[in-house]
Formats: sequence, structure tokens, C-alpha cells
Amino acid sequence: SLNWVENMRVAMDAVIENDRICEAAICYTGDILNPDRAKYDLKYYVGMAKELEAAGAHVLGLKDMAGLLKPSAAHVLFKALKEEVGLPIHFHTHDTSGIAGATVLAAAEAGVDAADAAMDAFSGGTSQACLGSIVEALAHSERNTGLDIAAIREISHYWEAVRAQYVAFESGLQAPASEVYLHEMPGGQFTNLKAQARALGLEERWPEVAQAYADVNRMFGDIVKVTPSSKVVGDMALMMVSQGLSRADVEDPETDVAFPDSVIDMMRGNLGQPPGGFPQAIVKKVLKTEAPNTERPGKHLEPVDLAAAHEQLSEELEGLKTDSEDLNGYLMYPKVFLDYMGRHRIYGPVRTLPTRTFFYGMEPGEEISAEIDPGKTLEIRLQAIGETGEDGDVKVFFELNGQPRVIRVPNRLVKSQTAVRPKAEVGNSNHIGAPMPGVVASVIVAEGQSVNDGGLLLTIEAMKMETGIHAERAGKVKAVHVAPGDQIDAKDLLIELEE
Repeated sequence: SLNWVENMRVAMDAVIENDRICEAAICYTGDILNPDRAKYDLKYYVGMAKELEAAGAHVLGLKDMAGLLKPSAAHVLFKALKEEVGLPIHFHTHDTSGIAGATVLAAAEAGVDAADAAMDAFSGGTSQACLGSIVEALAHSERNTGLDIAAIREISHYWEAVRAQYVAFESGLQAPASEVYLHEMPGGQFTNLKAQARALGLEERWPEVAQAYADVNRMFGDIVKVTPSSKVVGDMALMMVSQGLSRADVEDPETDVAFPDSVIDMMRGNLGQPPGGFPQAIVKKVLKTEAPNTERPGKHLEPVDLAAAHEQLSEELEGLKTDSEDLNGYLMYPKVFLDYMGRHRIYGPVRTLPTRTFFYGMEPGEEISAEIDPGKTLEIRLQAIGETGEDGDVKVFFELNGQPRVIRVPNRLVKSQTAVRPKAEVGNSNHIGAPMPGVVASVIVAEGQSVNDGGLLLTIEAMKMETGIHAERAGKVKAVHVAPGDQIDAKDLLIELEE
């Protein structure tokens, strides 16, 4: 994610050794025509392209994940790449700024071999440029695509109906946003970060989040921002806005900051190294006395015994049948995969439900069919929903294959409205408060336990962003006010230390 070719070689070599086509991508950031962003100039991109060619790539990808490449810059960049590198070039960009179509056309004029576009109904905004419009723009020209515009429109009509099912997950971007040139968020992250900001109560402060994102990028040394490095920048930006911290506050050696786990992980070198490395001052602030690893992150990892790992997974899931795809998910994202399987065990194969039912529930009198196994279909008819009890549960009356059933389920809205917790006193060094709203993921210490200065006390998770809360001084725990799974708000009192 940081454009470090050394970090790409293991995957590239494996593809090439297996006689498969290797497309190696350069992530685009900055602006090659802006003299103030000289770190990522034309020479940088041509140099990296030659490195990838020398490493054996068959196709060169140019991934403009935030949609920052402007038409004039695209013409210069692709012309130079076609002249200097003897590989087919594949271009990927996003339309957040509203100008991606023009950039694709400029790239085509400069000789790019392939470009990504989105079906009309899914195009624009943080997605890709409109396929149908690009096909029409290039018709009757030297770069005519040869694609059937009638077929494109027919397919688009189908996906237009599908998109309506997912309206609750739209990015909220109702018009092109030149703001992308300020914050440089990848199109795929924009929607997620907006949802995170909403969950943290920061939706109305989005301009502050965008500015903080830009500030964090510069503070980290102007890095390439794409999964997962973009998530690190987003985590830090949200934390700064929620805690009222400026870039100067974070960089001040005298100001203590509880950095998100993702920031600590990146500064340790676990994502690799950006051009020129990370700024030493911020590395020291994040890691304190710990030395970062500047070698390839995977260099010292032990090989995984796949058979043993599969056996371990089966034990964790208490014998639940898993396949090699499940094993891959577990090895890459162990916590997320186990959370998913835990929900699957409780609720069954909910993926078989109709999309609208899965996202929005059923209305009284509505009937659906769900095929839970080949040839085994459930006919479910919702009859009525009762009143919510004092315990937060509600009775649901329905028919399952014609048989009446009644179950009690939690009213999630009521369950989420937890009792008000005491707040940490400002200036009281014995009070350790929550830096942001979220859920307590783990509690490391117990009442009466001694802790060291900087010792980990607990971890908080907010929209997949984990933050460790550390002791600011040595002492003994007087009281623990939360437990794993508790919903907390910003500044809630978490732990008290003795005088």
C-alpha cells in the first residue's frame, strides 16, 4: 500500500513462478504538475514503473484510488510511461471530483491500453466514471471501444433496480467534490469514513474530519493512502477530531496521546516503508523507546502450516465444517472471521434472506421464502410485532411453513440506550476516561492490580478502529467501571487509579 516494490516481490514472484499473468500496480497520489508535491513527480512514477518491469511484471497498473489524477497530468504521465516502459498499461480511477471521465479520455489519447469504468447505474461519485458515456465519447474515433451501447444500457437498467435495495449505504455524496484534492481519500474509503464519523457523532463536523485527514497525511510524511494505509490515516483523523486535538498537539512531545492501534502498527513498520521513511519525530512519539522494523514486514514471519491452522480453526469453531476459503479468511482476518462465524452460529445462514429483508426487516403481513439448503425452503410470514418489555425484548408473532410461532428478540434500539455513566474529571490524573464513543473490546487489568507507566489497561473499538488505553503513570487500580462489550460515550469514566 506504500508503493514499496520490495514489499510486492513475494506475491509477484509467486505469480510469475506459476506461469500466470502478473499485473503490478503503482498507486497514484499527489500531483505530478504541482512543484510543491515534488516527492511524487513524473520521475518517481517512471522510476517505479521500470522497477516493476524489471521485477517481471507483464502488465503495469496505475491505480488512482482517490481520483486525484487530472486530465492534463494524465496526458503527461501516460505519454511518458508508454515511451519509457514496454508494458501494456491499465488505468483505474475514481469520480469523486466529477472529472474522471475527462481523465480517462486524456489517458486514452495518450495511449493507455485499458481503463476501468462502472456500469452507468453504479457510476459517478466515489465510484468509477460512467462506462456508457466513455463508450459514446470514443465512438467513431481511433480509440473506439467496440462495445455495444444497447447492451450496456440493458445491463445498467437491471443494476439500477438492485442499487435501490442498498440506498441506506450510499455515500451521501450528492454532487462532485473538489474537496478530494484536499483530503485525498480513496473512493472506497470515503463511504466507510463517513459511516464511522456518523457513529462517533461527528457527521456534522465532516469538514473538520476532511481537514484532519489532510493534516495527518502530511504529519505522516505525505504517504500513499490506500487500504490499509488509508484506514490508518482515517483512524487518526477521527481520533483527533473527537478529542479536539490539532496536528500541533499531536506532534508536541509534551502532549500525551493515546494513538489508535493501527497507527502504532504502521509506525512499527508492519505495512512497510514509504519513500524516504516515516518522519522520525512522529515515529518516536508513537513508539516511544521501541525501535521500528524497516525491513520487509513479512521477512521474519514463520511459514504457516496450513493443515495445522485448519485443525486449529476447527477447534475454535468446535467442529463446525470449514473449507479452504474459510481458512484463507481466518488467516488474513482472524477476528473478523470468528465474529462472522459466531453470528452465523447464532442466527443461521442469514445470507439466504432477500436483500431488503436482511437490511430493513419485514412488515406485518409480509411473506418471504428462504432456501436454507438445496431443496429446503422456509416460508416465513410475519403476523405481528408486540410491545417492547421493560427488559428491552419484544415478542414477534409469525408463521413458519404454516405453523404459528412466537419468539422474543431484543429491540436493538432500546438495548443500545444504556444507562448514563459517570464522566472522568478533567485534570484528575486518577481518572482514565474514554477518548471517543465505542465499545469496550477488552479489559486487561482488575481492581487492586498494580500497573506500570504506559501499561495497557483496556482496548476500545469504534467502527473497526481499535485504540489501546494506557496508564499515564504507575499506580494501583482502584476501580474498573466497564466490562468487555459495554457501550461507552466520549469522556466516560473507565478506570480509577488510587492516589
